[in-house]
Amino acid sequence: MPSRRNVLKKGLWLTAAGLFTGMHIANAAEPEAGKTPPGHLEPPPDLFDSQSLDIEFWVKPRTLDVIRPATGEHTKLLYWKDGDIQESAYQQLCHMLRDVNGKQTAPIAPKLLETLWATQAYVERFGMTQPLQILSGYRTPESNRRLIEEGVPAARKSLHLEGRAADIRISKLHEEVLGGLIRSFRQGGVGFYYRPSAQGGWIHTDTGLQRIWKG
Repeated sequence: MPSRRNVLKKGLWLTAAGLFTGMHIANAAEPEAGKTPPGHLEPPPDLFDSQSLDIEFWVKPRTLDVIRPATGEHTKLLYWKDGDIQESAYQQLCHMLRDVNGKQTAPIAPKLLETLWATQAYVERFGMTQPLQILSGYRTPESNRRLIEEGVPAARKSLHLEGRAADIRISKLHEEVLGGLIRSFRQGGVGFYYRPSAQGGWIHTDTGLQRIWKG
């Protein structure tokens, strides 16, 4: 029987080769923190084994390579080393995860940055070195309200408002695989947003209670 690690590796390479097909699900906002969404998903097969990561993975210096498609900004920053956040790099990452519509920056939860970094560092082990695309990070109340009024999936008490959530994608990595990996870290909520576009869908990740949903 193949090991869980081998299954993961096969899944990542199948995704990179474009052998996973997209699917469209009706829009749904992320559930508010602390609430279980109606019709929530049953746990999918365990394809991801983040528990196989050793201590060396977690204590090594952390560099995030991120891009904001909405603005074209791209930065690669060493933001954590020897157990400490590098303040200058942290401030730059907060700027990268700002509300680009509301033109405001807010502190981003270090736990969220850890999830983003771990996700990127994990897939890099399989030769996937594309930047992490930040579709949405911090949101002002005004921006969040506007999204709701426009029918875009957004919770009224979204953790985006607290700098504790991000909507992301990695080019050539199917959202089902990306979301499954993030879920395996058990750091908070994970929303799967499938879209039949050339860019595909995205994954919502936050630092709230552990919960999953599709939208």
